[in-house]
Amino acid sequence: MRRLLLVAILIVASSVATAQRKPPPKLEPLPEAPPPPPLPTLDEPAVRIPVQKTDKVEEVREGGRVVALKVTPPNGPTYYLIDTSGNGTWMRRESLDDGVRVPMWPIHTWD
Repeated sequence: MRRLLLVAILIVASSVATAQRKPPPKLEPLPEAPPPPPLPTLDEPAVRIPVQKTDKVEEVREGGRVVALKVTPPNGPTYYLIDTSGNGTWMRRESLDDGVRVPMWPIHTWD
């Protein structure tokens, strides 16, 4: 049993020693990174959300200004385009509910 253990230890030690003697693989440099895309100009929006001609579009106005568009495609779910900042940048939302809830805890109760 001791001889078998000794032989196993020698085999493992010799395989480790030969693995350490192998030269490392030859590495190649990475190719040059492509240049970044040009930045959009101020008069060109970064993202355009196309509204198709067959979609039904309803405007939601507040104080004479359009703040949201309700878009109903003929074969899809209704979605909303909302102007959150007031400068014409529209964000798409699936509903008007943004999920924010104001916490309401009782501060004092009279019994």
